[in-house]
Amino acid sequence: MLNPHNKIDLAEITDFNQLKFELNQLPAVDVGEYISGQNPGDRAIAFRLLNKDRAIDVFEYLPVDIQEELIEGLHDSQVCQIIEDMRPDERVSLFDELPAGVVKRLLSQLSSSERQATATILGYEEGTAGRLMTTEYVRLRQGLTAGEALAKMKQNDQDKESIYYAYVTDDNRKLLQVVSLRQLLFTLPDTPIRDIASDRVIKVSTETSQEEMARLMQRYDLIAMPVVDREDRLVGLITIDDVVDIIEEEATEDIQKLAGVGSGDESSLSSPMAKIRSRLPWLMGIMVLYLGAVNAIVPFQETIATIPVLAVIMPLFSNTGGTVGIQALTVTIRSLGVGEVTPADLFQVLKREFAASLGIAFCLGSLMTVLALLFTPPEVRWVAVVAGIVMASNSIVAVMLGTLLPMTFKRFNLDPALISGPLVTTLLDNLGFLQFLTMITIALQVFHMPIPKP
Repeated sequence: MLNPHNKIDLAEITDFNQLKFELNQLPAVDVGEYISGQNPGDRAIAFRLLNKDRAIDVFEYLPVDIQEELIEGLHDSQVCQIIEDMRPDERVSLFDELPAGVVKRLLSQLSSSERQATATILGYEEGTAGRLMTTEYVRLRQGLTAGEALAKMKQNDQDKESIYYAYVTDDNRKLLQVVSLRQLLFTLPDTPIRDIASDRVIKVSTETSQEEMARLMQRYDLIAMPVVDREDRLVGLITIDDVVDIIEEEATEDIQKLAGVGSGDESSLSSPMAKIRSRLPWLMGIMVLYLGAVNAIVPFQETIATIPVLAVIMPLFSNTGGTVGIQALTVTIRSLGVGEVTPADLFQVLKREFAASLGIAFCLGSLMTVLALLFTPPEVRWVAVVAGIVMASNSIVAVMLGTLLPMTFKRFNLDPALISGPLVTTLLDNLGFLQFLTMITIALQVFHMPIPKP
C-alpha cells in the first residue's frame, strides 16, 4: 500500500496498474510529495499515471523546479491542458519562475478568458494583493433572492476557488455587500439577499502589501477576502491558503536575513552553488567589517603588551554583546512583522527594553567581573572591574540598538530584517573592544594603575 511516507522506487515496481490506482486515490498534496521524491526520469512516469483531472490538481502542489521539469518533458498538448486548467493565481506563480520565452508561448496557447485573467494578475506589482489574488470568485448582483443566489451558484460557480463567501456588486462591479454560504442556506428562499448580506465588507486594494493583507485576514479570522481596484470595483479574491503561504514565506525570509543568508529563500535541498551565492557575500562582508575590530585593537598593542592578560579577557566580550543585540533584534522584528507594534510605539518599546537591559547589564557585568578575576594576577585585578563595567555598558547599548535599528528601518518603509544578526554582532564587538582597551589605557596613563610584575 502506497502512502506519503513510503518512498517506493518506481524502478522496483512491476504492477503499474496498482501504482496508478494508489496515486489516484491519495490526496493531491501527498501525490505531489511522492512525485517530488522520485528521480527525474521517474517523475514523468508517475505523473503520466494520473488521471487528467487528478494531474491538474497534483501539478499545483509540485515545487516550481519540478513543474518546469515536467513542462519540458510532457507533450505540448498535455502542458497546455494543465496550464489552462490551473487556478489563475497558481498559474501566475509558475510563470514568475519560467523563462520569458516559455511564458510567452504558454500565454499564447491559453483561451482568451484565461489569458486575460492571467495578464490582469501579472500586471500588478509583486508582493501585492493584486499579484496574489485569484479572479475566480462568486459574484451576486443586487436584487436576487437567497433561492436565486443559490441556484446561480449551483449553475455557474462550481469551479470557483472559494464559495464560502459571495460578494454583492452593482452592474459596474462596485463591491456593496458580502453574504456567507451559511446565510444563504439557512434563509427562506424568497428573502432578498440585501436583507441578510453585511454592508461591513473587510477588503484590500490591489496595491495592498501581502504582509498587510495577511495581518488583516489573521486579525478578523477570515478564510477569504475580496480585492478591489481604485474605483472600489471587485477584481479578485484572496483565500486562506494564499495567506498561509505568505506567512511561511515571510517568516522564512526574515529568519534567513537575520542569520545573514542573503536570498531569503534558501532551503536545505538547494543546490551547493545556490547556497554559496546566498551565504558567501554576507560572510565576506562580515570579514571585511571585522577589520574594524582589528583596527580598534591595533593602536593598543602597547597596552596589551603591558598587561598580556587582556588578550585572554577580550574573547569573553566577543559575541556576548552581539547575542544580547540579536535577542532584542529578533523580538522587535517579530513584533513589527505581526503588527504588535509600529514605529509610533518606539518610545514605549525603548522604555521597556531599557528597563530590561539594566537587569541584563547588571548580571552580565557581574559575571564578566568574576570570570576575569579567574585569569588576572592579584596586582591587576582592577582590570576585571573595568571588564565588568564595559560588559554592562555594552549590553545596554546592544539592547538599544537591537530595538532602535529595526524600528527606524520600518519608519522609513525598509525591511527590518535587512539588519542581520552577524552585522549587529560585529558592530558590538568593535564597540566592546574599543571601549575596553580605551578605558584600560586611560587607567594606566592617567590614573597610573598598577601593572603586572615582570
